Amino acid sequence: MEAAFKAVYNRFKLHFYRHIFGTLHAAEGKLTIMEALTAEVIYALGQPTMSQLASVIGISAPNATYRVQSLVKKGYAERIPSPTDRREQRLQVTRKFMDFYFINEEYIDVVVRRITQRFSAEDADKLRELLQVLSAELMPETELPQPEKRKIQAERK
Repeated sequence: MEAAFKAVYNRFKLHFYRHIFGTLHAAEGKLTIMEALTAEVIYALGQPTMSQLASVIGISAPNATYRVQSLVKKGYAERIPSPTDRREQRLQVTRKFMDFYFINEEYIDVVVRRITQRFSAEDADKLRELLQVLSAELMPETELPQPEKRKIQAERK
């Protein structure tokens, strides 16, 4: 089980890294690898605050601010005022980032399509169920702390 999971995880990473290294320097407003990874974390978190971003990736708030300023300047991220607290800003990736990132999303669509072609509907449903449990229950280290998570969910409503 462990070897199979590692193999799948590594293949997704390799596809992503191949894309990042292949397009970083070709992109308008070139991204460094750290900027690309920071933007990906912002995307994965939804609309985090600066402190949430810093906390999740384990860097200081000034370091996070520096990285985000660079992404904003290059057009890959933007700051959105919080609707509930004027002192707070949310971070969000831009269309420019999504255009850069799209090939990764596209690859996931390709793999999902291959799964539905290769496996029966019942097996595909079981895989979906297993992946949902894996994401929702078995990876607590990737969750935001509960008060921050509730705050984000409340603001999205």
